[in-house]
Amino acid sequence: MLRQLPTITDPNLLVGFSTGDDAAVYKMNEDMAIISTVDFFPPIVDDPFVYGEVAVANALSDVYAMGGKPLFGLNIVGFPVDLPHEILGEILKGGASKATEAGVLIVGGHTVDDKEPKYGMAVTGVVKPGEEVTNAGARPGDVLVLTKPIGTGIITTAGKQERVSAEVMAAAVKLMATLNRAAAEAMVKVGVHACSDITGFGLLGHLRGIVLASEVSARIRLGDVPVIEGVMDLLDAGIAPGGTHRNLESLEGVVAWHPEVGEQSRILMADAQTSGGLLISVDPSKKDDLLRELQAAGVETRAVVGEILEQDSLDGRRIEVVP
Repeated sequence: MLRQLPTITDPNLLVGFSTGDDAAVYKMNEDMAIISTVDFFPPIVDDPFVYGEVAVANALSDVYAMGGKPLFGLNIVGFPVDLPHEILGEILKGGASKATEAGVLIVGGHTVDDKEPKYGMAVTGVVKPGEEVTNAGARPGDVLVLTKPIGTGIITTAGKQERVSAEVMAAAVKLMATLNRAAAEAMVKVGVHACSDITGFGLLGHLRGIVLASEVSARIRLGDVPVIEGVMDLLDAGIAPGGTHRNLESLEGVVAWHPEVGEQSRILMADAQTSGGLLISVDPSKKDDLLRELQAAGVETRAVVGEILEQDSLDGRRIEVVP
């Protein structure tokens, strides 16, 4: 569909949609570029306040993934006119709470009548031109570091079916509501080659974006990928969102699966995340520095999950998944 849009040739557009990156970056002058992004989705949890928190954390994540500082946002709301307005009020309060935590101003927004509630935000941030972290800079030999465990799509789907424990759901909610600010500040301080936040396309889908934009390949070690406790039990019960299955189908011809990587693990690696962590491609000489900075910043998950390879190293495939 995007191929139907005209090609943009403005030299001040440092990052557009051609590489499928997390946000657009537009150069204003030698010292400042604007980062612009938007994200919204239907409720994934029952608590409207928490839903608002997660939606805003998710929207801000795109700016953090670019190495930028979010400044302000505009609420985007779809809400049924026949639902109590108090519910919408709680959603907006949750969003405002998370924006305040991030130091972001909510300066307006737009609301429409919709059969299904939807909430999110258009976010504007800034970065110095040339210092933006894109998905197109990964280099062979780089190490891949992930800053949150995966499995939120499976857990929230189980929650809708009332088939998940309160403890597992609470762990997922805590992760989704956690800002990627600390992880982003750590990677900017160290200096990294590429980054993407892990959201709707899943871990492998967003890694595919990195390898295609960077013209490289990658290897992921399944055993090193952090997973939220309880997720594998839910997979054993046959629970996974439709978006996760579509993600897995889209990886056909892209991923070389090791024979010991079973079907459930493949589903997990494609699980559609909400407000997931950052996937960072860093020079191996800076790996330990990055891990130390992440630890000092209070980032609990600091998993080295793979490495970047030469583009032609996998016989036509772009990602290899090994046990």
